Amino acid sequence: MDLAQFAGFLLVSVTLACTPGADWAYIISSALGKAGFRPAVWGLLAGYLVHTALLVCGIAALVASSPSILLWLTAAGSLYLLWLGVATLRSCKTARFFNPDAASLPEPEALTGNSSQSLPQPPKGSVGLLDKVEQRSPRSQFIKGLLTSGTNPKALLLYVALIPQYLDSSQPLPLSLQTGLLGLTHFSVSIPVYFLVALAASALLRSRPMAARVVTLCSGIIMILLSAGLIYEQFFVA
Repeated sequence: MDLAQFAGFLLVSVTLACTPGADWAYIISSALGKAGFRPAVWGLLAGYLVHTALLVCGIAALVASSPSILLWLTAAGSLYLLWLGVATLRSCKTARFFNPDAASLPEPEALTGNSSQSLPQPPKGSVGLLDKVEQRSPRSQFIKGLLTSGTNPKALLLYVALIPQYLDSSQPLPLSLQTGLLGLTHFSVSIPVYFLVALAASALLRSRPMAARVVTLCSGIIMILLSAGLIYEQFFVA
């Protein structure tokens, strides 16, 4: 692969990473959580490593060439995305920004006698999420991110359709190594893009706490629409 060919792949890779989709929706919604967005982003990126490994092993091409396998994979990925979207929508009414960098609150002192001490108040601009959203752990965020990108048939087909176009059999590097390098290139490109999206969402929610409900609502709707689109395209479009 010559420099011009690699530059072309790099341009396409950056464009795809900057295109909003299920990954973006999950990143933005994760900016609300107590665990922060980092585990979620690394989970999404780990999914790209899975797709790269599958492609190097030839499994991705095998799956893409088998209609029945791809059908079941699409169904599983779509249903998971639908479940994630519905769960996000259910947390919409109670969604509030939680600043994971804020100092921990002091323990309330016991009230005795005629003491008029009041319970400590949370720092301004740092309000915890309520109900189930508050219970998200870093491991849970990572696994959800991994499943979001790892079970996305669109990402699988993207790797199968895009990367082989940039492989060059005349080069001294084996095709498997070229495949791995291109997959890792897209992984590397996605790192700054995804973290910039997460930081921008976190900054918005920090300055506008009430925007958390709007962000949660939009993220859930996007996930559900993408799920419906995948199902329609795979099962109803000839």
